[in-house]
Amino acid sequence: MMSPIYIIGSSNTDMAIKSALLPTAGETILGGTFLMNAGEPVVNQAVAAARFGGAVTSVTRVGNDLLGIDY
Repeated sequence: MMSPIYIIGSSNTDMAIKSALLPTAGETILGGTFLMNAGEPVVNQAVAAARFGGAVTSVTRVGNDLLGIDY
């Protein structure tokens, strides 16, 4: 039997806008597709350990904001 893996650390939501062009210094361009993804080390480590077959539990604090509300 495999020992459980506990990953403790910070987690956040990465927000990015994908565009066709890279702006030059001082230039403003219109954005494109808006992306939100889980990020930070705790998430990446948990996914990697699970992909190798680990029984993973991630422990992190959830913020008291719009993204941390449990619906």
